[in-house]
Amino acid sequence: MPVPSFPTLPALHAAYAEGLAPETVIAETYRRIAEVDDPGLFLALVPEAQARAAARALGAFDPVAKPLWGVPFAVKDNIDVAGFATTAACPAFAYLPAATAPAIARLIAAGAILIGKNNLDQFATGLVGIRTPYAVPRNAFDPTMVPGGSSSGSAVSVAHGLVTFAIGTDTAGSGRVPAGLNNVVGLKPSLGSISTRGMVPACRTLDTMSVFAGTVGDADAVYRVMLGYDPDDPFSRALPVPPRPGACPPGLRVGVPDGASRHFGGDALSEAAFEAALTDLRTVMGGEPVPIDLAPFMAVADLLYAGPWVAERYQAIRTFIEDQPEALHPTTRAIIASATTRSAADAFAGLYRLAELRRAAERVWTRIDVLIVPTYPRPRTIADLTADPIGPNSELGTYTNFVNLLDLCALAVPGRFRSDGFPSGVTLIAPRGADGLIADLGARLHAAADLRLGVGTMPVSPQTAGQTNVARAQNDEIEIAVVGAHMSGLPLNGELVGLGGRFLRAVRTRAEYRLHALPGGPPARPGLVRVAPDIGASIETEVWALSTAGFGAFVAAIPIPLTIGTLRLSDGTTLKGFLAEAESVAAAQDITEYGGWRRYLEAQQAV
Repeated sequence: MPVPSFPTLPALHAAYAEGLAPETVIAETYRRIAEVDDPGLFLALVPEAQARAAARALGAFDPVAKPLWGVPFAVKDNIDVAGFATTAACPAFAYLPAATAPAIARLIAAGAILIGKNNLDQFATGLVGIRTPYAVPRNAFDPTMVPGGSSSGSAVSVAHGLVTFAIGTDTAGSGRVPAGLNNVVGLKPSLGSISTRGMVPACRTLDTMSVFAGTVGDADAVYRVMLGYDPDDPFSRALPVPPRPGACPPGLRVGVPDGASRHFGGDALSEAAFEAALTDLRTVMGGEPVPIDLAPFMAVADLLYAGPWVAERYQAIRTFIEDQPEALHPTTRAIIASATTRSAADAFAGLYRLAELRRAAERVWTRIDVLIVPTYPRPRTIADLTADPIGPNSELGTYTNFVNLLDLCALAVPGRFRSDGFPSGVTLIAPRGADGLIADLGARLHAAADLRLGVGTMPVSPQTAGQTNVARAQNDEIEIAVVGAHMSGLPLNGELVGLGGRFLRAVRTRAEYRLHALPGGPPARPGLVRVAPDIGASIETEVWALSTAGFGAFVAAIPIPLTIGTLRLSDGTTLKGFLAEAESVAAAQDITEYGGWRRYLEAQQAV
C-alpha cells in the first residue's frame, strides 16, 4: 500500500483502513524531508526512531477515538513541545519547556505524530520569512521569492507534502501570507478559541495559533481538535464550536474591495489572478459580491506597527531585549526597539482610535456576512527585502494586519495561479465565531479553482477540499424551517447563528400555504398559515439545524401571534417551522403571490 503523494487526512485514513502501517508513513516522511533538502524548514527534527515509536504506540487504527490517528505534523518553534528547545528563531533566547503547550497536547492525544519544529521570522515579527539567523526556508515554487512569514517553515513544509498539517501562529498575518505564497490553506481562527498557553507571545492580546494544511477540510478538522476553553489562559474564551453550514446559504452577502481599496503594487498578474478568483466566487455563491470601501480597515492596519501595539512585542521579550539587544536579528531589533519611543498616553490614544475605527468597521458588517480580499498584493523577491527590509514586508500585510485588531476570523485559500505560474490566493474574513461559515465557503472556492495541492500533483476536488454537503440535521439537532427575517442575510438571521444554527438547505413548502404580511412593526413580520390545497401555494423557506438547547431557547423567544408548528415541505420532509395564528392574518395583507418573504421585501424596496 503506497503512501499518498500528498498526505491529506482522508487519504491517509483511507490507506490506513486498507492496511498501510503508520511506521511506513513515518519512514516516507523522513525520506521526503531528505529529498526536499531545505535546511531552513526545521530547526529541530524528532529522531526518526522516536517518531516510529510514537506510531507503534497508537495501537489499532481508530479514527473515531483518535481523529488524527497516524497523521504527521510539525510545530512552529515559538510553541512549546516538551523535550525540545523553544528558540523563537533566536538561539540566545532558547529554553527547554517543562510541558507541551495544551493545544499541541490535544493534537498528540488525538493521534497526530510530531515530526519537528519549524523555522520562523524571529520572535514571529515579520511577514517575509527571512528574518532568521538560521538558513532561510525556500519558497516552495520559486526560491528567489520570499517564503512568507512569520510561519515560513510551517507553510513550506505543508506545501511539499512533508506533513499533513503544521501549526503556526498569527498576529498580523503570519498564518495567512505564507499560505498564499506557497499554495496551501492558512486558517486564522477566532481569537481565544485555541489556548495560547505555551506559546512565546508577540502581542498577547492579538495572538492565536494558526493551522496550515493542504485543504480546508484538513485545517478545519485540526482546528476542531485544538479548540477549547483554557481556564489557565487569561486570553482564552469559551466560544461555541463553529458550525459548518454544509451549503452556501441563499442570500449570502460577500463583500469585495472596491476599486479604491484594491492594492497590487502595479502588478497586473496579481490583479488578474484576483479577478479570476472572483469569477469562481460568483459561481460558488450564485450572485454578485458587494463592493466595500476598506478605508476603516486599512486605518486599523496602520495602527499595528505605526501605533502603540509594537510596545506589546517589546513587553513580550522585555527582559531579554534589554539584557541582550545584540542577540536579535537587526531588523527585528529595530522594529521592536522602536516601542521605547512610545508613552502610556500614546497607548491610550491608540486604543481610542481603534475604538473609533472598530465602530466604523462594524457598520460594514451590517451589509455583508463575509469579506474576500487578496491574501497578499504581490509576491516579493528576497532581493527586494535585501534592498528594503521594511517596505515590502509592510506591503505583504496590506490585507492581513487589521484582522486580529478587529477580532475577526480569517481563512487563506489558494486561488487560481498567476499567469507566470506563481501561486495566488484569497482570504475570507468574517466576524468572530463565523469560522464554520468561511470554512464551508473556502472549501467550495478551493474546489472551484481547479488546482493541485501544494507543489504536488494531487488535484483538488470537492471531496479533497473538504466541501460538505450535509442536508439533514444530525442526531443531536432539530430541523426548523424559517420563512421571514431569520433567513440568510436578513435582519434576524443573527439570532439563529448566535445559537449555533447551521444552514441545511433552501426548499419550498408544499402547495398548501398562504403567506401574509402581519400588521404592526417595524420590523414587518410574515405570517404563514396552512390552507386547503386548492387555494394554497408553495412558499420559500430555509431549513436550519439547531441543537436541542438552541431550539428551546429560540422557540422561547418567539412572540405572539407567531407560533411553531409542523410544516410539510416539497422535498417530502415534515419538520418544525414558523406559522401564524389564524386570527392574526384576518386583517393582514396576503402576499402569497410573491412566493416568499425575500421577494416581497425586494418588491417593497423597488417601489
